[in-house]
Amino acid sequence: MSRNAKINTLLLLLVAALAVLPLALGLGEGKEEPFAGADAQAETAITELKPDYEPWFTPLYEPPSGEIESALFALQAALGAGVLAYYFGVRKGRRQGAAAAGATGATAPDASAQS
Repeated sequence: MSRNAKINTLLLLLVAALAVLPLALGLGEGKEEPFAGADAQAETAITELKPDYEPWFTPLYEPPSGEIESALFALQAALGAGVLAYYFGVRKGRRQGAAAAGATGATAPDASAQS
């Protein structure tokens, strides 16, 4: 197994552990929404500390349910991952193309040599 394969396997195992360990250890038990986002937790903490607090602004769009909000968030994450993957793929393709052109010695023909 190559060094890169070992590193990739280790990273995959770490990501899987990050996803499974909170569920296996029961870190969310006893809470109404065990894995709520930081925004919801901050809102709860603020309303406990200052019940008369009024937000500075309101959201432009409030999804009708939590499921739709989660779906929109997942869509946003997928689009971002797609843009990043496209960017890195183009970079790698250009680098490989330049390396292949350099290895074969292919260069643009000189206009003066053709005359």
